[in-house]
Amino acid sequence: MSKTVDYFFSPMSPWAYLGHERLHALATEHSAVINVIPLDPAKLFAATGGVPVAQRPIQRQKYRISELKRWKSFLQSPIIIEPEYFPYNPSLVSLVVVAVVNAYGSEKAMEVTLSLMKGCWVENRNMASPDEVKKSIEKSGLNGDELIELADKDESSKGLELNTQKAIDSGVFGAPTYLIEGNVFWGQDRLDFVKRSLES
Repeated sequence: MSKTVDYFFSPMSPWAYLGHERLHALATEHSAVINVIPLDPAKLFAATGGVPVAQRPIQRQKYRISELKRWKSFLQSPIIIEPEYFPYNPSLVSLVVVAVVNAYGSEKAMEVTLSLMKGCWVENRNMASPDEVKKSIEKSGLNGDELIELADKDESSKGLELNTQKAIDSGVFGAPTYLIEGNVFWGQDRLDFVKRSLES
Protein backbone atom coordinates (compact mmCIF):
# COMPACT_ATOMS: atom_id res chain seq x y z
CA MET A 1 0.00 0.00 0.00
CA SER A 2 1.44 3.36 -1.05
CA LYS A 3 2.19 6.00 1.56
CA THR A 4 1.40 9.69 1.51
CA VAL A 5 3.81 12.54 2.16
CA ASP A 6 2.35 15.85 3.32
CA TYR A 7 4.88 18.30 1.91
CA PHE A 8 4.77 21.61 3.79
CA PHE A 9 6.95 24.34 2.30
CA SER A 10 7.40 27.89 1.11
CA PRO A 11 8.51 28.28 -2.53
CA MET A 12 10.85 31.01 -1.26
CA SER A 13 12.87 28.58 0.89
CA PRO A 14 16.31 27.57 -0.44
CA TRP A 15 16.09 24.42 1.64
CA ALA A 16 12.80 23.47 0.01
CA TYR A 17 14.43 24.02 -3.37
CA LEU A 18 17.40 21.82 -2.45
CA GLY A 19 15.07 18.99 -1.41
CA HIS A 20 12.28 19.37 -3.98
CA GLU A 21 13.52 17.16 -6.80
CA ARG A 22 14.95 14.59 -4.40
CA LEU A 23 11.58 14.31 -2.63
CA HIS A 24 9.86 13.85 -5.96
CA ALA A 25 12.33 11.12 -6.94
CA LEU A 26 11.80 9.30 -3.64
CA ALA A 27 8.03 9.45 -3.99
CA THR A 28 8.24 8.11 -7.54
CA GLU A 29 10.60 5.31 -6.52
CA HIS A 30 8.31 4.18 -3.69
CA SER A 31 4.97 4.91 -5.43
CA ALA A 32 4.13 7.42 -2.71
CA VAL A 33 1.63 10.27 -3.06
CA ILE A 34 2.77 13.83 -2.35
CA ASN A 35 0.27 16.32 -0.97
CA VAL A 36 1.64 19.68 -2.06
CA ILE A 37 0.97 22.12 0.80
CA PRO A 38 2.45 25.61 0.45
CA LEU A 39 2.16 27.73 3.60
CA ASP A 40 2.62 31.26 4.87
CA PRO A 41 6.05 31.30 6.58
CA ALA A 42 5.39 34.56 8.45
CA LYS A 43 2.26 33.12 10.10
CA LEU A 44 4.00 29.82 10.78
CA PHE A 45 6.94 31.58 12.47
CA ALA A 46 4.60 33.80 14.49
CA ALA A 47 2.80 30.73 15.82
CA THR A 48 5.86 28.58 16.49
CA GLY A 49 8.64 30.95 17.58
CA GLY A 50 10.49 31.13 14.27
CA VAL A 51 12.42 34.23 13.20
CA PRO A 52 12.97 35.53 9.64
CA VAL A 53 16.55 35.30 8.38
CA ALA A 54 17.30 39.04 8.63
CA GLN A 55 16.21 39.09 12.29
CA ARG A 56 18.38 36.19 13.40
CA PRO A 57 21.64 36.70 15.30
CA ILE A 58 24.60 37.23 13.00
CA GLN A 59 26.10 33.90 14.06
CA ARG A 60 23.03 32.06 12.79
CA GLN A 61 23.00 34.06 9.56
CA LYS A 62 26.64 33.21 8.88
CA TYR A 63 26.09 29.54 9.65
CA ARG A 64 23.11 29.44 7.27
CA ILE A 65 25.34 30.67 4.45
CA SER A 66 28.00 28.10 5.32
CA GLU A 67 25.45 25.31 5.26
CA LEU A 68 24.04 26.45 1.91
CA LYS A 69 27.55 26.38 0.46
CA ARG A 70 28.13 22.88 1.83
CA TRP A 71 24.89 21.56 0.38
CA LYS A 72 25.49 23.30 -2.94
CA SER A 73 28.81 21.48 -3.20
CA PHE A 74 27.52 18.15 -1.88
CA LEU A 75 24.50 18.06 -4.21
CA GLN A 76 26.30 19.76 -7.12
CA SER A 77 23.34 22.14 -7.17
CA PRO A 78 23.14 25.27 -9.36
CA ILE A 79 21.67 27.21 -6.42
CA ILE A 80 22.75 30.85 -6.04
CA ILE A 81 23.74 31.26 -2.39
CA GLU A 82 22.75 34.92 -2.06
CA PRO A 83 20.32 35.82 -4.85
CA GLU A 84 19.65 39.48 -5.49
CA TYR A 85 15.94 39.31 -4.72
CA PHE A 86 15.93 37.28 -1.49
CA PRO A 87 14.01 37.64 0.70
CA TYR A 88 10.93 38.56 -1.29
CA ASN A 89 7.23 38.53 -0.50
CA PRO A 90 6.25 34.89 -1.17
CA SER A 91 2.47 35.45 -1.13
CA LEU A 92 1.96 35.34 -4.89
CA VAL A 93 4.09 32.27 -5.57
CA SER A 94 2.43 30.40 -2.69
CA LEU A 95 -1.06 31.34 -3.88
CA VAL A 96 -0.18 30.26 -7.41
CA VAL A 97 0.84 26.83 -6.12
CA VAL A 98 -2.46 26.56 -4.22
CA ALA A 99 -4.28 27.44 -7.45
CA VAL A 100 -2.33 24.83 -9.42
CA VAL A 101 -3.12 22.14 -6.85
CA ASN A 102 -6.81 23.01 -7.06
CA ALA A 103 -6.95 23.19 -10.85
CA TYR A 104 -4.42 20.59 -12.00
CA GLY A 105 -3.45 18.39 -9.05
CA SER A 106 -0.32 17.77 -7.04
CA GLU A 107 1.87 16.32 -9.77
CA LYS A 108 1.59 19.44 -11.91
CA ALA A 109 1.96 21.56 -8.78
CA MET A 110 5.33 19.90 -8.11
CA GLU A 111 6.46 20.90 -11.59
CA VAL A 112 5.25 24.49 -11.31
CA THR A 113 6.74 24.82 -7.81
CA LEU A 114 10.15 23.77 -9.10
CA SER A 115 9.93 26.38 -11.86
CA LEU A 116 8.97 29.08 -9.34
CA MET A 117 11.82 28.06 -7.03
CA LYS A 118 14.35 28.15 -9.85
CA GLY A 119 13.21 31.68 -10.67
CA CYS A 120 14.80 32.93 -7.45
CA TRP A 121 17.48 30.36 -6.66
CA VAL A 122 18.89 29.60 -10.11
CA GLU A 123 17.78 32.39 -12.44
CA ASN A 124 18.14 35.28 -9.95
CA ARG A 125 14.75 36.81 -10.77
CA ASN A 126 12.36 38.79 -8.57
CA MET A 127 9.64 36.25 -7.80
CA ALA A 128 7.46 38.84 -6.09
CA SER A 129 6.85 40.27 -9.57
CA PRO A 130 3.72 39.00 -11.37
CA ASP A 131 5.58 39.19 -14.69
CA GLU A 132 8.36 36.94 -13.41
CA VAL A 133 5.86 34.55 -11.83
CA LYS A 134 4.02 34.37 -15.14
CA LYS A 135 7.26 33.41 -16.94
CA SER A 136 7.86 30.56 -14.50
CA ILE A 137 4.30 29.27 -14.82
CA GLU A 138 4.52 29.28 -18.61
CA LYS A 139 7.79 27.32 -18.51
CA SER A 140 5.62 24.54 -17.08
CA GLY A 141 3.22 24.74 -20.02
CA LEU A 142 0.35 26.42 -18.18
CA ASN A 143 -1.37 29.75 -18.74
CA GLY A 144 0.29 32.35 -16.53
CA ASP A 145 -2.49 34.93 -16.72
CA GLU A 146 -5.11 32.33 -15.83
CA LEU A 147 -3.22 31.06 -12.79
CA ILE A 148 -2.37 34.51 -11.47
CA GLU A 149 -6.06 35.34 -11.74
CA LEU A 150 -6.95 32.14 -9.88
CA ALA A 151 -4.34 32.95 -7.24
CA ASP A 152 -6.14 36.22 -6.57
CA LYS A 153 -9.44 34.52 -5.74
CA ASP A 154 -10.75 33.89 -2.22
CA GLU A 155 -10.52 30.12 -2.75
CA SER A 156 -6.73 30.36 -3.05
CA SER A 157 -6.22 32.74 -0.12
CA LYS A 158 -8.45 30.61 2.10
CA GLY A 159 -6.56 27.53 0.92
CA LEU A 160 -3.23 29.07 1.96
CA GLU A 161 -4.67 29.97 5.37
CA LEU A 162 -5.97 26.42 5.84
CA ASN A 163 -2.61 24.98 4.77
CA THR A 164 -0.79 27.13 7.31
CA GLN A 165 -3.17 26.17 10.09
CA LYS A 166 -2.86 22.51 9.14
CA ALA A 167 0.91 22.86 9.39
CA ILE A 168 0.67 24.42 12.84
CA ASP A 169 -1.80 21.78 14.02
CA SER A 170 0.48 19.02 12.68
CA GLY A 171 3.50 20.17 14.68
CA VAL A 172 5.27 21.86 11.77
CA PHE A 173 7.54 24.79 12.70
CA GLY A 174 9.77 25.22 9.65
CA ALA A 175 9.94 24.58 5.94
CA PRO A 176 10.32 22.25 4.27
CA THR A 177 8.69 19.67 6.49
CA TYR A 178 7.60 16.21 5.38
CA LEU A 179 4.85 14.46 7.34
CA ILE A 180 4.40 10.70 6.93
CA GLU A 181 1.91 8.75 9.04
CA GLY A 182 2.08 11.37 11.77
CA ASN A 183 5.89 11.51 11.82
CA VAL A 184 7.45 14.94 11.27
CA PHE A 185 10.68 15.28 9.29
CA TRP A 186 11.96 18.87 9.24
CA GLY A 187 14.42 19.95 6.58
CA GLN A 188 15.78 18.59 3.33
CA ASP A 189 18.64 17.07 5.31
CA ARG A 190 16.08 14.61 6.76
CA LEU A 191 15.26 13.07 3.38
CA ASP A 192 17.25 9.95 4.27
CA PHE A 193 14.78 9.39 7.09
CA VAL A 194 11.90 10.10 4.71
CA LYS A 195 13.32 7.37 2.46
CA ARG A 196 13.48 4.91 5.34
CA SER A 197 9.90 5.75 6.31
CA LEU A 198 8.69 5.12 2.77
CA GLU A 199 10.55 1.80 2.67
CA SER A 200 9.21 0.50 5.98
